[in-house]
Amino acid sequence: MCSLCGVLGVDDHWSDAVARPGVFSRNEEPLRRRAERSRRIRAANDVLRAYRLTLSDWHGRSYVLATATGKTEIIENLAHLWPAAERLSDRLFDPLDPDLLARLEARA
Repeated sequence: MCSLCGVLGVDDHWSDAVARPGVFSRNEEPLRRRAERSRRIRAANDVLRAYRLTLSDWHGRSYVLATATGKTEIIENLAHLWPAAERLSDRLFDPLDPDLLARLEARA
């Protein structure tokens, strides 16, 4: 399937706030849902920074994962983040790695 069809046909993922009360989130207002999505992206970037990767929003429906050298991949939800990061960087990721967690705590 082409990437545009994939984006248009994406169902809501549990990690995304939706406009229905009590479903995944209590944020019914678009501005609050957008702010929640931005907070998730910032949190992911805190971890990804250690691997020289960045995550950004793509029209509020998908995400763009990019390497420092310019390779990119569009992912539809955060469940696809770690496998995509491993593919782009050619290394294994463990977001619960004790060394990584220690670096994140030191920055906080």
